Amino acid sequence: MDQQDDELIHFEAHGAALLPPAAVEGHVGRNGARIWYATYGAGPPVILLHGGLGHSGNWGYQAPALLRAGRRVVLIDSRGHGRSTRDSRPYTYELMAADVLAVMDELSLEKAAFVGWSDGACIALILAMTAPARVEGVFFFACNMDPSGTLEFVPTPVIDRCFSRHARDYAELSATPDDFNPFVEAVSLMMRTEPDYQAADLNLIRVPVVIVLGEHDEFIKPDHAEHLARAIPDAEMIYLTGVSHFAPLQRPAEFNAAVLAFLDGIDSRKNQGLRR
Repeated sequence: MDQQDDELIHFEAHGAALLPPAAVEGHVGRNGARIWYATYGAGPPVILLHGGLGHSGNWGYQAPALLRAGRRVVLIDSRGHGRSTRDSRPYTYELMAADVLAVMDELSLEKAAFVGWSDGACIALILAMTAPARVEGVFFFACNMDPSGTLEFVPTPVIDRCFSRHARDYAELSATPDDFNPFVEAVSLMMRTEPDYQAADLNLIRVPVVIVLGEHDEFIKPDHAEHLARAIPDAEMIYLTGVSHFAPLQRPAEFNAAVLAFLDGIDSRKNQGLRR
């Protein structure tokens, strides 16, 4: 039976599925931080970028599916998250995007497809704007690209369960395990003030992009997601039914099917280009 955890009861208690053993794992130093990364399998590379306050272990249901599909999976903990450290400088999405490029350089990855979730989606789309030669395409799930795109925050039991899990994981993984509250404050400040991109910025993107939103997302306005799909040339809009901001954990099979269809589409476009 497919995993289903709509209320995140299992996630709060146990976390996501355990990741498989990594082929390569390490840290790369950049701008006052040590950025953790791991790679799995072989094949066309896909980089998974997690959401704010989380870490790469939240992709535990996605990594195995991508490996079975013949992909090389690269996981990165954003600075200050999970196993990655940070210094005192403020969080910015641009800074974290540059960290991703540093990991790609460390792994000699010229180019990769990206799957981004929430903050990770923003980071991936910034890379599509600023470093398109390194980006095969972006699966952009559950994020805004300007302040108008967010809903007023309303606490729910699902959000509380996710936050509880994040707090436990931070204490277990972080080099500063007692600093969860300052960490949340610093990331929240970034979320309140960034990102802030205009339609003209998004219109410059020339890599394949799919904008994806859960039917019941707690944070992102549907009309903002549709605005992004209109502003980015040739972008597609996809709604995932029955899920919210936490679809990769709630109904992994449906989320993974959408990711794999997007990656297969990138492959098809590349093959068509080679045949011309």
